[in-house]
Amino acid sequence: VQLQASGGGLVQTGGSLRLSCISSERALGRHLMAWFRQAPGKEREFVAGIHRNSGSSVTYSDSVKGRFTISRDNAKNTVFLQMNSLKPEDTAVYYCAASSSGIRSSVGFPDTYNYWGQGTLVTVSS
Repeated sequence: VQLQASGGGLVQTGGSLRLSCISSERALGRHLMAWFRQAPGKEREFVAGIHRNSGSSVTYSDSVKGRFTISRDNAKNTVFLQMNSLKPEDTAVYYCAASSSGIRSSVGFPDTYNYWGQGTLVTVSS
């Protein structure tokens, strides 16, 4: 499975961006998908996850809950991250990830995922 993330850029505080992650795997619906981010000098952290075959079952980190929305379009092999009300602390490289065997309780752990995209940079100016 190859993942290609895009949509990052420079935005002002309070602005919005939409990230996309397209997969080479046609059966994307069978994968647990997630977005992580990594700011300079910090560890990679979980942002949002969407469970396999169930577009309504999602999990968010407390830091983005209410501002970010993860969704998937299985027909287009794509997962999205809509980011609203962006803050300077959201600045990071954002990575999409896929797991063929992960379960709901493991959605927030990087070791759950066996496929990673290359990352897309999001910069929020104050």
